[in-house]
Formats: sequence, C-alpha cells, structure tokens
Amino acid sequence: MSWTTPAQLKEQVRRRWERGEILSARVTGAALFPLRLKLAKPTSTDITERFDEVRRWTQTLIDESRSDREGGYVINWREVRHRVHGCNRVPDAVAVATETDALCLIGKLGDAERFTRLVELTLARYPELREWLSRWPLTLLAHAHDWNQILAVLDYFCAHPCPGRYLRQLSIAEVDTKFIETRKSLLIDLLDAVLPATAINAHVTGVKGFEVRYGLMEEPLSIRFRILDPVLCPQGLSDLSVPLEQFMRLTLPLRRVFITENKINGLAFPEHPDAIVVFGLGYGVSMLFNTAWLERCELYYWGDVDTHGFAMLSRLRARFPSVRSMLMDETTVLGCRTFWGSEPKPDVANLAYLTADEQAVYKKLTDNTWKERLRLEQERLPFTYLEQFLKTLSES
Repeated sequence: MSWTTPAQLKEQVRRRWERGEILSARVTGAALFPLRLKLAKPTSTDITERFDEVRRWTQTLIDESRSDREGGYVINWREVRHRVHGCNRVPDAVAVATETDALCLIGKLGDAERFTRLVELTLARYPELREWLSRWPLTLLAHAHDWNQILAVLDYFCAHPCPGRYLRQLSIAEVDTKFIETRKSLLIDLLDAVLPATAINAHVTGVKGFEVRYGLMEEPLSIRFRILDPVLCPQGLSDLSVPLEQFMRLTLPLRRVFITENKINGLAFPEHPDAIVVFGLGYGVSMLFNTAWLERCELYYWGDVDTHGFAMLSRLRARFPSVRSMLMDETTVLGCRTFWGSEPKPDVANLAYLTADEQAVYKKLTDNTWKERLRLEQERLPFTYLEQFLKTLSES
C-alpha cells in the first residue's frame, strides 16, 4: 500500500521543525499555519477494488487525528458512491490547523515554549539579534542550558570592546576560559551582530583568528631553534623556543642558518660553527620574513623532495633571494631510491623562485619521470648525507 500513513504525516511536520521553520515563524511572525500536508490517497479504482483496505487505512488516519487526541492533524473528506458499498467518506486532504497542534503532534511544545522565553530574554538586551534568531532557532535551543552565560560574554565585549587582554584574564561571572574556547564559532556569529564595526578586526576570520578579531591578546608565535656552536650557547642552553619578536632581535654572531621542516632532523642536526638550525615551521616559514638579520647570514633550506618541499623553498627564496637548498638535488634523489615514497596530494604550481637545477628536479617530480608522485622525505635520508654535506660546507 502506497497511501500516506499517520507516521509519514507526522514526519512531514517533524521535518518542518528540523529545518527550523516552526520556531523561525515565532520570531518573524510568518504565517505557517494552517499547514497542508502531502497526502497520497486511494484512487477511484482502489476504492472499487480494495474497499476493505481503504476502510482500514481511513480508520488509521482517524485514530491518529486531532479528533481523537489533543493536537494533531485534521482530515478533509470527500464522498464517494459505490454501487455495492453505497455512499462513503474517504480522506481527501490533511492539514495541521495551528502551531500548537503541530507541536503536540511531534512532542515539541515544551521546547518551543523554552525557545520563546530565550528569544524574549535575548531581544530585550540585543534586538539586533532578531535576524540571527530567525535563521538559527535550533542553534539557540541547542545552547539553551548555557544561554545566560553566552549573553554574559556578549555583555562583557559590548562593555569592554577590544579588551587587549588574554582570554584567560577575562572576568565574566560563571564563564571560564574553556567555555569561550569551545563556543568560538557561535560567539563569532553573535559578536559580529552586536558589536560596532570599530570593535571588530574584519581582516581576520575563522575560529583561529578569534582573539585578533575581537581585540584580545593571542599566544605569541614561537620559533624553535638549536644553537649548533657550543661556544655561542648562553649558559649552556642550546635548544630554545622563543617568541617571534625575540627571535627577530637575536644578536648572536652567526654565519649560517639552517632551516629544516622536520623536528627530529632539527634535534639531531650536528654541531656546526657559528650556526643555528631553525625547525618545525613547515609552511610557517613565512614567520621568518620580518627577521632582517637573516639577510646577513648564509641561509640553507632542507625540505622534503616533493612538490610541497619545493613550494616552501620558492616561498622562502622570494623573501631571501640568497637562500640555498640542501640535499634536494637530483644526485641525492637518485642515490636514495630505496627510500622513495609517494606524495599523497601533489600540488603542481608555477614556482618562480627556484634555480635552474631545482626547476629540473621539480619538473621531473611533476612529470612523474622517476616515479609517480615521488616523495623523498628528509627523515628517510641516511644521516651520512647530512654529515657529508656539512663537512663539505665547512671545508669551503
């Protein structure tokens, strides 16, 4: 039987709830009711040939209708005449007359009343949130338990725009740091609606930019490096992680700076006179771009031999034209066939800042000359390659 069942009628109303339409209408005042539901019903042939089935189907609709319970749907009828069964009524259409009927039908009356209380509370303080409430009513309901704290966060930022403090330092009653950390996405939507444009850094977006967007202090970017010359180590300290601003003011008498993406390579990097190794930055090499003293050093970049490794090299050389690559040449690649792997997602691009030799290697990678999606990860390279490179460099 393909005729609409009471469960399917109920599901139609539930979908309206799940799309937020019923609650949204409470905010906008839109006229959603009476709500006509889709009804697949018996044809004239069905009534003639399957009369008993039609009668049972009709009774199931009646049993679940508003006529037999609080709330629900109402049935509109039509009369049919049959030469054997005489005159009978069959359902012709089904509708939900009122919002209350709909909410009772799907068991959401209590949720709707809770929603209305929260809307009234919110609009009394922030009428500018009306549009957001109409667009995301179920989000409000999902946060009903902690909505008072969310409003308290809005109150704080409105009273203290661009506070210039760490998130940990904010004093908001019944709101801790973790509360805000775990609700940044929601708070971004709300703060954007209630704060003046002067209190929002519109150039910074996303959850990761929350602090900067709303004038909070953020955790400073850090640079990790090892001093490779024991003579230069302050009080014997060789492995250091410092805020970027401090790294930019570094005054060590350095001749060479090595940059490698892999952390273990940085930790295992051999001693070398008048040198440091910076490591663990990945595509974050751009953090170094404002460090002017690097221009006075010999710079060496050691990355994976794959498309992303050369992309990072090109990006670095765009800022520091004298940077040299190390262990990313064809001889090294061909000498390490045993350690070849595959690059999961090659990124083919026009890299304008590679040397002719580097371009040749990069082209063979993108053309799959040696192997499809070849990748030689720096940590797979035998350590003797690095030692020999540094020995040759020291002798030059």
